[in-house]
Amino acid sequence: MSTSVLLIDDHDLIRQGLSRAFERSDDFTVAGQAGTLSEGERMVHALPPQVVVIDVRLPDGSGLDATRRLRERNPEMGIVVLTMYAGDEQLFAALEAGASAFVPKDAPSEDVVAAARHAAASPHSFTAPDLADAMRRKMQPTGPQLSPREKEVLALLAEGLGVSAIARRLFISESTAKTHISKIYDKLGAANRAQAIMCAIRAGLLRDIAAVT
Repeated sequence: MSTSVLLIDDHDLIRQGLSRAFERSDDFTVAGQAGTLSEGERMVHALPPQVVVIDVRLPDGSGLDATRRLRERNPEMGIVVLTMYAGDEQLFAALEAGASAFVPKDAPSEDVVAAARHAAASPHSFTAPDLADAMRRKMQPTGPQLSPREKEVLALLAEGLGVSAIARRLFISESTAKTHISKIYDKLGAANRAQAIMCAIRAGLLRDIAAVT
């Protein structure tokens, strides 16, 4: 028994290309096509399809907002989100909206069919081509990354110590202390001590340092 799929995209060429790709597959039947969000939601209600393939940007609304509504009303429906802008922000927005899969529009049509196959089998399990890398990027800390020694120097700068005092406190040469300070300024985008301290406070670095020390 074939799986019914509804295509919602305002670009006729994309819809037609996807329709042909699904028709070449033995396990799918294209139940309908829609060029607007309102038309697509009417067709979802009338059919309803087992899988919806929907564009993020439609002339009359957001595909992500529609995905949230579809997920609330049709918990077992597979939802594949298509987008021209396949960045991490869009990927996680699709995940949070309840999509089953996320595919960039420049991907081969076979990738969309594969995503729809996944969506039909596991509507609540999210998949995307760059998901693992995106998760790693999301988990990485943001903002300036200082080495442990640079954090020590920054803390001493915040205490008001000069180059000579920092060198004595850390048992390093003054030239090494100057090098650390220069790197700190570069990483924080600061031109002087005051700017560096303000940037560090905004980035939460001095709070983190205080917690460690």
